[in-house]
Amino acid sequence: MRKSLFARLLAVSALVAACSVAATAWLAVQTTSGAIRQEQGQNLTADARIYQSLLGYAAAHPTWEGVGGTVRELAKKSGRRIALTTERRDPLADSADPESSAALPAQASAIVDPLSVDTALAAETAGASGAPADRVDPRAVGPFRLPASERAELQQIAERNVACLSESGIASDVVRSASGRPRIQVVGNDPDRLQGARCMTDALDSPTATEKKALKSLNQLADACLKRQGRPGVQLKLDLSWGQAPEPRPAEARASMAPSPMPTAPPTTAPSVSPDSRPSPAVGNGEDGRAIASCVGTARREQLGSYVASPALLFISDTGGTTVPGFDLSPANTARIAGTAALVLALTVGASVLVGARLVRPLRALTGAAQRMRDGEDSVPVLVAADNEIGRLAATFNDMSAHRARLEAQRKAMVSDVAHELRTPLSNIRGWLEAAQDGVAEPDPAFIASLHEEAVQLQHIIDDLQDLAQADAGALRLHPEPVRIEDLLNQVAAAHQARAETAGVALTVLPAPPGRPLPGLTADPVRLRQAIGNLVSNAVRHTPSGGKVTLRPYGSESGEAVLVDVTDTGSGIPPEDLGHVFDRFWRGEKSRSRRTGGSGLGLAIVRKLTEAHDGSVTAVSVPGQGSAFTLRLPADRGGSSGNGSTEAGSTDGLSADGLSTDDRDGGGRGSEQP
Repeated sequence: MRKSLFARLLAVSALVAACSVAATAWLAVQTTSGAIRQEQGQNLTADARIYQSLLGYAAAHPTWEGVGGTVRELAKKSGRRIALTTERRDPLADSADPESSAALPAQASAIVDPLSVDTALAAETAGASGAPADRVDPRAVGPFRLPASERAELQQIAERNVACLSESGIASDVVRSASGRPRIQVVGNDPDRLQGARCMTDALDSPTATEKKALKSLNQLADACLKRQGRPGVQLKLDLSWGQAPEPRPAEARASMAPSPMPTAPPTTAPSVSPDSRPSPAVGNGEDGRAIASCVGTARREQLGSYVASPALLFISDTGGTTVPGFDLSPANTARIAGTAALVLALTVGASVLVGARLVRPLRALTGAAQRMRDGEDSVPVLVAADNEIGRLAATFNDMSAHRARLEAQRKAMVSDVAHELRTPLSNIRGWLEAAQDGVAEPDPAFIASLHEEAVQLQHIIDDLQDLAQADAGALRLHPEPVRIEDLLNQVAAAHQARAETAGVALTVLPAPPGRPLPGLTADPVRLRQAIGNLVSNAVRHTPSGGKVTLRPYGSESGEAVLVDVTDTGSGIPPEDLGHVFDRFWRGEKSRSRRTGGSGLGLAIVRKLTEAHDGSVTAVSVPGQGSAFTLRLPADRGGSSGNGSTEAGSTDGLSADGLSTDDRDGGGRGSEQP
């Protein structure tokens, strides 16, 4: 299974599908979660504004009566449904009609309690200042709220101080806190400039009668708490600190001191904390300090309880009744996601099965054909169904199968030809020897010469087969050296001159044309003479008496190769035989007569020897006029034969006869070596 292409394709497809589904799901969850978080953040900011507005109303009113107008106004601005109920879920106010609207959610959005502020929603709008440390809304001032007369008196004092500071070159404003106490706020970031000013009065720092009364009541409540714990009482100041002087803070206290720099505009939606409504951290650390701070906070809530509205449940939802959106990966949603992923995987696996089956079917056909070929059976061509990779593979396999069949036929023919070629001289030698043994033939010199001729012919066949075997195995040894091709052609012509004269054929060597000089050549002279000698021997054998054979060397047009033409005026080669002249044991004479001599290996050896020199050999022929064989060898300047095609002018020596031909037969024209 591990080696099956179909199984691997299926596994890879499933893996890709699984990775795709996982990546898509992850991306979808991340994108959706980001969008939900962004929407939740926007809703949280809007909800915090609604919460702060209602918290301010509760801090300034002892009951929730009359809050309906505020609720409807906030709902109109935010486009949300806002409802208030008691802790027992009794309705107090609702921006929508309770009878026609959806039921309120099971869980409230927040609890509106000015004595126990929701720190998360308070911090959303409080900015850097954060929520109150004791969780009491700074707008809940209760008995510390100043009457009109005290406000007016303090306001006049503050305005005189602002005018005095202005004369000193210090810009400042009067800011009123939730209790109505004014404070001076210096414009700019350098409150230390007040150190040298003489405009402050103690009246702006001293508590009024109302504040003294409220502070005394608060002090009594705190002392009672401390007494229950067995701790001594403390003296609270206007900023609700005790012991040493309070730490500086951004509140309205210490108006006669150096005020903290704040914006000139008074607060609107979230008033700043004032010293008479928020305790400052007490001086002192440890258990005593924490106990005092706890009692002061408890005393404040007890004191303010009758001045603020009771806690109420706040419900904020869309007009349709839904709450703030969220991402709930419930079992149903999980099942839907898993089902979708399983469906994608099933579709992917199904598609992979179909595609894999179509892919594997031709491969199995190829495998069956290859196995039949291995078993020696006749292989039926594989059907080429499409022009794709598999189709091209099938076409290539069919070509290989056909080529193998041709090679097998050639091998059988070669075995038969070798047996025939060896049988003839051996039969002759055996016949003559048996005749001499029986006393029929006299072992005279003619008898010995006949036996010697047959032995030489047999030796030629064996040498040719050995040369071909070495060339096929790449073991043909060459000994290259600089060669003058003109001298080599003259040597070949001289070696075959006697045979040419006997046949009545004129054998000549022509010089290179003036426009095609010969470049340098490095080759094995022995093997090169053997190749050219085979061509000359074939040409002489197939040229009738009165004809001529011509050898001509010349350089290629680019000067990268040396070309040698061997042309004749013989009978030529038929076009249908031209492609087989370099095949082994191929003869143009189908009768296989040895009248013209040759073993059918000469031109095959010529091709192998030329290819061993990185060259090529080609042949052209015109039946009835002659043939031309061209050897192309790379020159010393680094040129190499590219396609082995005959160069223009390669049949210049035959222009008078109109010859352009290949060898007439691969055996008869290359059977003998010089």
